Amino acid sequence: MVSDRVGDFIIRLQNAAMVGKREVVVPRSAHLVAIARKLVALGFVERIEDKADERSFTVTLAYDEKGASRLRGVKRLSKPGRRLYAPASGMHRVKGGTGARILSSPKGIVSDAEARRTHVGGEALFDIW
Repeated sequence: MVSDRVGDFIIRLQNAAMVGKREVVVPRSAHLVAIARKLVALGFVERIEDKADERSFTVTLAYDEKGASRLRGVKRLSKPGRRLYAPASGMHRVKGGTGARILSSPKGIVSDAEARRTHVGGEALFDIW
């Protein structure tokens, strides 16, 4: 049993991108599905196949025309043993704007750009670039 579902999720995505896999099967939770939908909106993931009656869902990674993965790296920020919260004023650009910081906020899962625009803070889950 995994105690850090978000950490397991992003590492699965990163490992699949490093070896060139197109699809990753991930254990299903509402929180992970919301994070995956945000990654689709940001362009790191091409699509997700989510069936509410199943215990897992499939994530299809996004690749560019040359076959290189758009997901180049991740860094877990908030962990089960140390939660990291950030105010909207403390949001900075990740990798010069090519990456994103994913937050869990009262308005749901948001990126750093959305947090700055809507002036909402929350738990900084991870950086992705």
